[in-house]
Amino acid sequence: MIFLGIETSCDETAAAIVNENGILSNLVYSQLEEHRPFGGVVPEIAARSHIEHLDSLIKRALDETELTFSDLDGIAATAGPGLIGGLMIGLTMAKSVALVHDLPLIAVNHLEAHALTPRLTSDLNFPYLLLLVSGGHCQFLIVTGVGCYRRLGTTIDDAPGEAFDKVARMVGLEYPGGPAIEKAATHGKGDRYLLPRPLKGRAGCDFSFSGLKTAVSRLVETGKVLDEDIPDLCASFQEAVADILTDRLHHATLTFTAAHGKGPLVLAGGVAANRVLRARLAAKALELGFSFVAPPTSLCTDNAAMVAWVGVERFRLGMVDDLSAAPRARWPLDPNATPKIGAGVKA
Repeated sequence: MIFLGIETSCDETAAAIVNENGILSNLVYSQLEEHRPFGGVVPEIAARSHIEHLDSLIKRALDETELTFSDLDGIAATAGPGLIGGLMIGLTMAKSVALVHDLPLIAVNHLEAHALTPRLTSDLNFPYLLLLVSGGHCQFLIVTGVGCYRRLGTTIDDAPGEAFDKVARMVGLEYPGGPAIEKAATHGKGDRYLLPRPLKGRAGCDFSFSGLKTAVSRLVETGKVLDEDIPDLCASFQEAVADILTDRLHHATLTFTAAHGKGPLVLAGGVAANRVLRARLAAKALELGFSFVAPPTSLCTDNAAMVAWVGVERFRLGMVDDLSAAPRARWPLDPNATPKIGAGVKA
């Protein structure tokens, strides 16, 4: 079973070919340099870049694997959540290929692609506890099957990746903020600045990062944070985020254990590439009696291999879409969860 995947939900243009045994080709064109002068993603620039690069990436993916469209069993494309212009471009391309070559289409939820990626790279069975953490999301979910998600908690304000980007901008670091802060923090002391840990110790599995971001802003505005202090501030901020995530993890494991016993904690999403957060969460999971699973860092950020893999997973179950599938800027994994900021929103 061979699937072509297309990802255009934000600022990466990506095409990949995956079969049931793994990744055959995985190409990503990063628009980072196009957006860096603006300190964030500009939707119009992203959409134009997708148009310019998507068809050549698909051709390269086929050439690398020495396959043609006739060798494919289906095509999968991100249909949401994300920037609507980019989603329209990728999904329209997928529909065109599916129509011309008579291939089944899978319209993929980007969050589900992150949620199922560990099943592509690890021998992972359902159910598992998922922490999906990125620029637009931060949520705990219980995953009991393909398309079966129960949200335990989500951010009530900012997502961690967004907070990383904004804090980096405050202290004059380059976009994207996550890698810049992680790099600066390697030379800093994480206990120098006493920053807040919103919701720490409280019941439930929701997150809050707005107060932490505001605390950093106030420190910077006082003028007391000099250039030589930036590594310490970055390390202190990163430690605060790690403390928040590990505290919330404790509550989430209690809920999961009550329903399913001990199980795997799966970490996914762009922020999962941060080595400090990854190590802290892995240690906490083991302390709580859970195993820890996370994809390689190259598959934590947006890519098309994870989209193609959802195509494989869904096609095996007969979960195929027709050509009327529409792009969706918002698309929560758990449709029964109470809407909150961060629930199925991709920034």
